[in-house]
Amino acid sequence: MDQAVPFQGASHVVALLDARASAQPDRLCYSFLAKGEVESERLTYAGLRRSAQDVAARLTERGARDARALLLYPPGLGFAKAFFGALYARTLAVPVLPPDPRAPGRTLARVRAVARDCDARFVLATRELVAAKPLFVAAAPELGALEWIATDGLPDADAGFAAPPIDPDTLAFLQYTSGSTASPRGVMVSHGNLLANCGLVKRVFEQGEHTTVVSWLPMYHDMGLIGCLIEPLYSGSPDYLLSPLDFLKHPVRWLAAIAKFRGTIAGAPNFAYELCCREIREEQSAGLDLSCWKVAFCGAEPVHAETLRRFAARFAGNGFRPESFYPCYGLAEATLIVTGGPKTAPPTVLLFDDEALKDHRLRPPRPGFETRSLVSCGRADTGQELLIVDPERLADLPAGHVGEIWLHGPSVARGYYGQPGKTRETFEATTRDGRGPFLRTGDLGFVHENELFICGRIKELIVVAGKNHYPQDIERTVHDSLPELRMGGVAAFSVENERREEVVVVVELGPRRLKDAAWQSQIVGTIRDAIAREHQLVVHDVVLARPRTIPRTSSGKLERLHCRSKYLARSIAPPS
Repeated sequence: MDQAVPFQGASHVVALLDARASAQPDRLCYSFLAKGEVESERLTYAGLRRSAQDVAARLTERGARDARALLLYPPGLGFAKAFFGALYARTLAVPVLPPDPRAPGRTLARVRAVARDCDARFVLATRELVAAKPLFVAAAPELGALEWIATDGLPDADAGFAAPPIDPDTLAFLQYTSGSTASPRGVMVSHGNLLANCGLVKRVFEQGEHTTVVSWLPMYHDMGLIGCLIEPLYSGSPDYLLSPLDFLKHPVRWLAAIAKFRGTIAGAPNFAYELCCREIREEQSAGLDLSCWKVAFCGAEPVHAETLRRFAARFAGNGFRPESFYPCYGLAEATLIVTGGPKTAPPTVLLFDDEALKDHRLRPPRPGFETRSLVSCGRADTGQELLIVDPERLADLPAGHVGEIWLHGPSVARGYYGQPGKTRETFEATTRDGRGPFLRTGDLGFVHENELFICGRIKELIVVAGKNHYPQDIERTVHDSLPELRMGGVAAFSVENERREEVVVVVELGPRRLKDAAWQSQIVGTIRDAIAREHQLVVHDVVLARPRTIPRTSSGKLERLHCRSKYLARSIAPPS
């Protein structure tokens, strides 16, 4: 039974942690699982507060109030201590994927871009990464001007340490967007935004002290940071964390951890469920009891009905129930979640006339015509206003039409750090009749029977002969026609050729197919035939490429526009 203490009445996240640490000092907050199996480190609420205050004391000593600090941490609880330490010191935390000391030149590009954009003054990291600073500075000299602080092994903070003034409007951190359609930008997330969104998640997930979270999601991305680090603190849920690499190498470790620690809430993007279906062998999952899993949330990328069906069927013998699936929609600019469905109902999957969808209209399936299945992402919370808007005329669209999703509510962030023009364009939109301000999400969708369905991104939309095609649908067709291809190793986009748009598909080959010329020749024809059959499109070019050729964001999303630029620059590496 959840305790009726003033945790959710806190006005900022620091007050929330203080309340938890005072009322429940010995209750488990976070546990890190080495190799996804063994608890290697645990933090109680009191332990988290002590460690965070140690970090805050060092930051305060260094004059870091309101300065920007990059957080560079490998998987583990060091990130949590540094993140909450930055909040206590009122230092603006900037989570970033840590660079690899073994290949600093290759992995530093994003760190450099983020450091430059936010004018960072500090780097918080482990002693191991701080020791590797000379390697990083050799590849990125400007990082040498930042002050690097190792946060493990800091002396205990003075017992009288007090956080500086913080209120709901105080910025908590910068969430750098994944950059799937543009250069990454730092979203300014306030304490009030965090508490509002955590309250929304708590309501729709029915999360509390009676629930348990198991997550491998990276902490430098909003779903992992807010959904699986801050939200468990808000709701009082014990939180078991795995390394993302441990999941990617052995997906069964995620499911095994859910079974072992009786996880009730665990989720990921669509590709993770697909990976489990493809990689986990029957003998690996034998004996795993997943009946405890109540909320299997799925978001951050398009949710595919076939993936949900396959996963539910594959693990039905382990006690997984289809109604546990929880498709949802959100984005960094709205802190995290925007819409979600009822927790106890199976996902709503509807069929629509595909030809009408290409004209941005809805029509029920017709006999003999192509259909498209779409998964509902649920409804907006009562505290938010969601509109479907014509992105060119800026007018509300009636039911039955596809348009851009606009949003207003307490979870909408404060804008992009240091970019007032982009902030006005994205966060301060007004409708044709003067209503606003609204957040322009850049996502296309529609509302049907009060539920939101997502179609794609505006900037990635492929328009051929006046018909709209969503790249993820074309990519899915390629995967379905060639199951051997790695999920996520296909990118579809359009190029302008003689004043018309034409389709290009880039396909990454697995290592064992790099020199198989006969197979390569065969799959090009298979891909062309499948796309022609399913989408009535003639593909201008099918480009076969080496592994890791297609650009991806730090959270793993395809950067289709970047891939298009590489294609036009003829810089895509061929298989051999």
